[in-house]
Amino acid sequence: MTDHDPDLQAARGWFESLRDRICAAFEAIERETGSDAAFDYIDWDRVDPSGEPGGGGVRGVMKGRVFEKVGVNVSTVAGTFEPGFATSIHGADADPRFAATGISLVAHMANPHVPAVHMNTRFLTTTKRWFGGGADLNPPLPVARDTDEFHAVLKAACDRHDPGYYPRFREWADTYFYIPHRGVHRGVGGIFYDHLEGDFEADFAFTRDVGEAFLDVYPRIVRRRMDAAFTEADIAVQRAWRGRYAEFNLVHDRGTLFGLKTGGNVDAILMSLPPVATWD
Repeated sequence: MTDHDPDLQAARGWFESLRDRICAAFEAIERETGSDAAFDYIDWDRVDPSGEPGGGGVRGVMKGRVFEKVGVNVSTVAGTFEPGFATSIHGADADPRFAATGISLVAHMANPHVPAVHMNTRFLTTTKRWFGGGADLNPPLPVARDTDEFHAVLKAACDRHDPGYYPRFREWADTYFYIPHRGVHRGVGGIFYDHLEGDFEADFAFTRDVGEAFLDVYPRIVRRRMDAAFTEADIAVQRAWRGRYAEFNLVHDRGTLFGLKTGGNVDAILMSLPPVATWD
């Protein structure tokens, strides 16, 4: 279902190339501090519930001096959704067969003044075909300059395609990245979009621009903050905030549920969890 789908293969190729460029950029930042940290890549294979091969992916994780823990995963999977889960997926209620490819990134930073970040873009096919994803900034100690720049770069990427995208997708992110049982947002927002299924080439171009925007802005913010002095009190704030992040990903995140329900690699799915967190 994947090898004979040129659209899915084109998206897969882009996600893999974006991964390589992001990982190289992050490793370059580590080198600037004298660290030799590098990504460790682990291939994984998926078996569909039918017993047939179901694709797989590559899990990449780096633990360094600047990036306490960063994961960058690319996966391409196909098969059949379980009946109960199929009804929750766009276009799968009538036919549970699916294919999906995407990149998922989460970075937790050593210095609490450097914001953590999440970025994910994906292409799914059922009886429908659509792109989704976005990026959001998650600073334990927010700085207006960083927040404003992150949003400005994402807005510029959106505006190149549709002036209505940014306000719509920013609001969607604010709604999605919210922790109801805490009554707080996970971070300072960004953009989130799903079921973008108009014209493949146009939607693919937008998704590529989201990836380029992330690669443009986030390393710049990291370099700006990675040498800032911090205190034990700052670390305490960071670890408590990480607890909220973990709660969202385990309780509310649809990507986590999708990975677990489709038999994905558990370590790759849960790479989003922070290395150290606290709950009072």
